[in-house]
Amino acid sequence: MSYTITDRTIALSGIFQATKLVQQIANTGSYDQHSFEVCIKSIFCTDAEKPEDVFNGYENLTSGISTLINQLDSNKAEEKTVNDAQITKYVIGVMILEKQLRKDTNMLQTISDGINRAKRQSDHFDVTHENVIASLADLYKNTISTLRPRIMVHGEKIYIANPNHENRIRVMLLAAIRAAVLWRQCGGTRWQLIFHRRNIINIAENIMALGSDRKH
Repeated sequence: MSYTITDRTIALSGIFQATKLVQQIANTGSYDQHSFEVCIKSIFCTDAEKPEDVFNGYENLTSGISTLINQLDSNKAEEKTVNDAQITKYVIGVMILEKQLRKDTNMLQTISDGINRAKRQSDHFDVTHENVIASLADLYKNTISTLRPRIMVHGEKIYIANPNHENRIRVMLLAAIRAAVLWRQCGGTRWQLIFHRRNIINIAENIMALGSDRKH
């Protein structure tokens, strides 16, 4: 199957949405519940026909698309903050870990089995139930978190030290890895973020406009 730059932009938006949530939880202890749920469900969606189906429609990626535009658009440089730099580091770290994970077939199988177990849990609970979140967080901790270089999450100690927030951060990192897998499957590379950045931004803005139209 051939993929387009639009497909890659959707996948990339998924990475930015999950990492934005990591930054929000670590720094404020709060997060957008809908965006969070979309990211968790994307972990369980492993047989989608189109990239947008992983997120049940690109209109569910509003946060990720907006974050992508703000992060990649150099014209917004004067508006950038320390938190923006954190998101950039998380995105780069996720892409590096996805590349490492690709080489470890045993870990990939372990992750697949763990996701299936958590998915069965979600059949009995809501996908955002603490039991499901804890299961996915443990899966990340015991697999991807052992790869190097580890993603170092920065934020307020009061939030990062909270076990529930810690679990949510790990689950969002797992969701970011899932989106990074999708990005690669669609033909995405880190070089495209450099050489096709303006095209990606333009497409993201078009997708955002389409999503806005759908709501009216």
